[in-house]
Amino acid sequence: MTAASPLLGLPGAVASEGIDAPVAAHYGSLYGEQTTLAAGDGFVDLSHRDVVRISGPDRLTWLHSLTTQSFEGLPEAQWTDALILSPQGKVEHAFTGVDDGESFTAHTEPGRAAALIDFLESMKFMTRVEIADVTDEVAVAWRPETPDSSRPARFDLVPRDQLEQYAAAAGPAAGLWAYDALRIERGEPRFGVDTDDRTIPNEVGWLHSHVHLDKGCYRGQETVARVHNLGKPPRRLAMLHLDGSENRLPAPGTPIYKADDAPAPSSEAEPSSPVVEPSSVVEPVETSETSTATKRPPKQVGVVGSSARHHELGPIALAILKRNVPTDAALMVDDLPAAQEVVVDPEVGLHFRHR
Repeated sequence: MTAASPLLGLPGAVASEGIDAPVAAHYGSLYGEQTTLAAGDGFVDLSHRDVVRISGPDRLTWLHSLTTQSFEGLPEAQWTDALILSPQGKVEHAFTGVDDGESFTAHTEPGRAAALIDFLESMKFMTRVEIADVTDEVAVAWRPETPDSSRPARFDLVPRDQLEQYAAAAGPAAGLWAYDALRIERGEPRFGVDTDDRTIPNEVGWLHSHVHLDKGCYRGQETVARVHNLGKPPRRLAMLHLDGSENRLPAPGTPIYKADDAPAPSSEAEPSSPVVEPSSVVEPVETSETSTATKRPPKQVGVVGSSARHHELGPIALAILKRNVPTDAALMVDDLPAAQEVVVDPEVGLHFRHR
């Protein structure tokens, strides 16, 4: 884990938790920070993300052969998203990066650089590339799109020892909670939080952003192409609108059930059983109704990933659902009612929502 960001010293800063602990969850105004970003102002400190640099004359053609993205002829200063898949098409690595004409610098989730570098090193062979973990030297920040689109949403790579100067020029600062709320609203999944080791790109809306459908062969392409051509990915990304009557959000990994097939609320008190003598016990008569209720456990239909409190939509979350869950089905998550909004089309696996 990277060291705590110096921006945690800004007024009002409250640190995040878990792998995000090195950066701020918020700076004292969750909804104010969201509206600032939505208006195209401010920035988000993502300096806890791992950063990898790939240099050498063969770097772009080499990345083109290994990943889901097209790197041949990639213009300088153009950011791009890419995935590395298993032979079965499951997402193993996800990164976002930019080329400066001499090297390609990519950032990935906290703690993921070592595994990514190990894989890349194993695939070098005689290729003229050099790979380095530069997390200690380079920090990541994010800036939103301006209302007039004069500046698109973008990442910035900042020398780590200049992060405070960057913040002074780019402020006001917004925390990870605000960033996640707007990300969830856009239907953008986070690798390792909204995905698991079974995820294929078709399920989470990454076909247009992270996958070049017209490029040549790469590892896992057969799965991506087959599901895209035939349609019907096994699972689909959805956005959940959660009941806001309780002041809590479901944790990543929380099971999802259909509302009419959910477990009894965990807060429901179990009825007390009277103490009886063994001789007075009467065996219950089993009917088809009681047999079904007692023997069939609730059927899980999905799992929650990211969740946040949005300044307009209230509590929302991203979820992976089985493809055959009706798009209008009422759901239950951690005893909270949830309505779903389609993000990925269950028939063709395409991202429906505005990015």
